Amino acid sequence: MIKRPTQLQDLRRKIYIKAKAEKEWRFWGLYVHICKMETHREAYKRARKNKGAAGIDSQTFEEIEAAGVEAFHEDIQKELENKTYYPSRRRQSTIPKGKGKTRVLSIPTIRDRVLEGAIKLILEPVYEADFQPGSYGYRPKRSAAEAIERVAVAAISGKTKVLDIDLRSYFDTISHAELFKKIATRVNDKDILHLIKLIVKAGGRKWIGQGSPLTPLLSNIYLNEVDKMLGKAKEVSRQADGYEHKEYVRWADDLEILVEGQKKWSWLEQAIHKRLREEHKKIKVEINEEKTRTVDLHRGEGFSYLGFDFRPGKTRKGKMGIYKIPMIRARAKLLMSLKEIFSRYLSQAVSRVIYQINPVLQGWVNYFRIGNLGSCFRYIRSWVEKRIRRHLTRMRKKQGYGWERWISSKVYEMGLYNDYQIRYYQLSKAAPSR
Repeated sequence: MIKRPTQLQDLRRKIYIKAKAEKEWRFWGLYVHICKMETHREAYKRARKNKGAAGIDSQTFEEIEAAGVEAFHEDIQKELENKTYYPSRRRQSTIPKGKGKTRVLSIPTIRDRVLEGAIKLILEPVYEADFQPGSYGYRPKRSAAEAIERVAVAAISGKTKVLDIDLRSYFDTISHAELFKKIATRVNDKDILHLIKLIVKAGGRKWIGQGSPLTPLLSNIYLNEVDKMLGKAKEVSRQADGYEHKEYVRWADDLEILVEGQKKWSWLEQAIHKRLREEHKKIKVEINEEKTRTVDLHRGEGFSYLGFDFRPGKTRKGKMGIYKIPMIRARAKLLMSLKEIFSRYLSQAVSRVIYQINPVLQGWVNYFRIGNLGSCFRYIRSWVEKRIRRHLTRMRKKQGYGWERWISSKVYEMGLYNDYQIRYYQLSKAAPSR
């Protein structure tokens, strides 16, 4: 585990405490901390850990380290101190989103990635003090597992009307002027504000490019006022009779709002719809009306969120339950990735194949193991075993799948990943109950 330098950690803590205590305070004098070598070193460690493709200059981490990391940091520091830093153009890359659609990534150079990471290290605690409890995406000490469980707990506790909100091309429609205005409500440092403007505009004129360290923080800042509105609506529902009748969970631009299913709370659902549109209109972000829908779990309807299909069902005691199952396309994407590895290493030793597929399997299983995965995990485990046996028989130029020659225990003795245990996530704080 990579630990932050003590001085940087203490600085971040002090900034957070100050921001939390004084909600109207605008921070100044932060630019000097972005210029510090320890901030650059920590930002580099994080960028190195996340790996990522090279930017438009094709420079890799290996090349930087061969030439000397300290010299690399000194060059950035000198440009910042002389106010001559200027970000490079971003390399555009597309990745599939499913259903034939693609997402455009705007990949900065490693130099720019490190600088953006340094800015994030200093500014993140400022805005963390303002972010709302229902916001989970790309925040420290918060995970997708927690967001998923929060949705499930809310549904089980009676909030069975689900407003599944879809934003139309969110990252492509963020207004730069509005974003800079929101950043300036908490930062009164012209050097930092100028640097952020340069970085944002390097990604394009009307959007903030996905694929850089700073983008997640900026996207959360942009939607924070919407979060505040949803938080106030939650408070209103609680004040009515002492119980919470609404919950919301946002991960970047993926938003789920859960409202009490009883008819007397239909006014709350309508009020949220109206206020959502008003708040999004203020920041010039459109709600995709074609994909936005209201789901009624009591009628057996389901919805999808963060890779899971949420389906209503009955527990063994006959009470309402929620089943969290990986979306079909998530499982299909995993199997496609594994097939590509098996095809690419067709003539390689099985140890090489296992070395390549283990991280893919482990990453997928670790993400989805919090759901109702018994049958899904059995299918994947069996599929992988079968492909490994098939690979072994081909290497020996034999026919069949080698069921008798390579039983399961022998396959896993070769080092194949085998931890398919389901681990239900427990929220750190008990959810409100009626």
